[in-house]
Parts: sequence; C-alpha cells; structure tokens
Amino acid sequence: QVQLVESGGGLVQPGGSLRLSCVASGKIFKIGDMGWHRQAPGKQRELVAMSTSSGGTTNADSVKGRFTISRDNAKNTVYLQMNDLKPEDTAIYYCTADARAGLFHDVGHYWGQGTQVTVSS
Repeated sequence: QVQLVESGGGLVQPGGSLRLSCVASGKIFKIGDMGWHRQAPGKQRELVAMSTSSGGTTNADSVKGRFTISRDNAKNTVYLQMNDLKPEDTAIYYCTADARAGLFHDVGHYWGQGTQVTVSS
C-alpha cells in the first residue's frame, strides 16, 4: 500500500502564499503522475495541477500564473507553490498519486487525507 501525507496548509491573507508538500511512502516500485485536487464547501472536487513522471505539468485555468507544481522523484514528493492566493482558493487540498507496488503489480490510484487552505482577511 502507498500512503500520501500532505502538509503546509493553513490560514493566509488574500495575496499571500503557501507551499504544500506531499510525501509518498510505503511499498513503492514506481510512481507515475502526482497531482493536487481541491474541494471547496458545496462544490465538486476539481483538479488543480498535475505532474507526470517525465516532467510534464498541467494547471487548471483558475490557477495558471499563480500556482506551480513541482516534484522531487528521489524523495517521492510533490509540491504546490501557491502565490497571490484568493478567497476562492479556500478548499481542502488533496494530493494524488498513481503508483505501482511491484514490477508485476497493477497501478493503483491513491489519495492523501487532505490539508485545509483558508484564504481570508
């Protein structure tokens, strides 16, 4: 099994910045895509940003130019640098990862427990 643990959430004023981190641990043979989703109160969960194992990235239109996803494959860690935060960015942010526990294991899709980000003055 693979565990994902997020950190770095909190309360920040509009225009401020936060950096989220997510570390994958457990029985890991290979990690593929890693990303961030978020869910605001009363809204559906949505993709924020995604990083492929080859280095490609995708950002939601709502965060382009403000959020940057990066990863450290040696540490099985993915980051989300969030700048110029807005009240509408308030949500629980979840880390996701596609990972294989062994060479002949199927790829599993894993979620972290989430970290709260609140943007308010």
